Amino acid sequence: MTAELDAIAQKMVADGKGILAADESGGTIKKRFDAIGVESTEENRRDYRELMFRSQGMDYISGVILYDETIRQKAKDGTPLVSVIEKAGAIPGIKVDAGAKPQPFCPGETITEGLDGLAGRLKEYYDLGARFAKWRAVIDIDTTKHIPSYTSLRANAHALARYAALCQEAKIVPIVEPEVLMDGAHDIDTCYRVTEWALKTVFEELYYQRVRLEGMVLKPNMIVPGKKSPVQASVAEVAEKTVRVLKACVPTAVPGIAFLSGGQSDEDATAHLDAMVKLGGLPWKLTYSYGRALQAAPQKAWSGKPENVAKAQAAFAHRAHMNSLAALGKWSAEEERKAA
Repeated sequence: MTAELDAIAQKMVADGKGILAADESGGTIKKRFDAIGVESTEENRRDYRELMFRSQGMDYISGVILYDETIRQKAKDGTPLVSVIEKAGAIPGIKVDAGAKPQPFCPGETITEGLDGLAGRLKEYYDLGARFAKWRAVIDIDTTKHIPSYTSLRANAHALARYAALCQEAKIVPIVEPEVLMDGAHDIDTCYRVTEWALKTVFEELYYQRVRLEGMVLKPNMIVPGKKSPVQASVAEVAEKTVRVLKACVPTAVPGIAFLSGGQSDEDATAHLDAMVKLGGLPWKLTYSYGRALQAAPQKAWSGKPENVAKAQAAFAHRAHMNSLAALGKWSAEEERKAA
């Protein structure tokens, strides 16, 4: 079993490939569809995701994180979407957490729920074709309210580790995602300190839960200032500080790190990844696990119209290709313009 988990984890972070996060909840995808004037029906959600899974952009995708609805859906021609993903050479995955809920006695903070009954759900998802899973812990920063608190951060790290152990027991590779949010007005050094604390706590809990590091993938935030911070950071500073904190916190046994975009613009997420890879001398693979940063352009191009499918597929393929180049350290702004 350990060899199987390790092999899947390695494939998830294969050179020049990344993970497509297509696991938006019903509420999230409704907001995104509202923005492009599309009704969020099951059929529209299916059609939109299918156009990506049948796009040439899948050449640059190692795995797809699915939502519970999507892993059970069939394409328009009756083929299970899981089979469409596998045919494209990617691994199907599944989001298994039940979302962030208010944490008792920690005003303004959340705890991710979903551990109850998870072992049974993982068995069902394995039978449906999932070979990896995702669980997101949300860590906010608000220096005026002393957030995050030790209580909240420790509870989220513990839940992440318990989830990861249950996944590995079910022959499923866990994506461990402690996301320090980029909302707020904090500076880049505050993001660094909180991320360092979060990562050290998560790996301590993973150790206590006997999680095999070789059979997991880490999905962290990059070290960036809050969106409302008056001082923003250069690409070089984000890359240097992100790599520094990862080297300080992430054991070399972890096969790869697939970054979340966290609300960055498409090109910023690509440029930051490329700059980190170009620094070199890293003990693990660096790649992407983007949702909005891969999907914003194809969603806008599609706008729910069948005649726009090819245009949307081209937009998805372009963003996936740019991030593939970044994961290889071969991206440039000139390359971006040339390929657009």
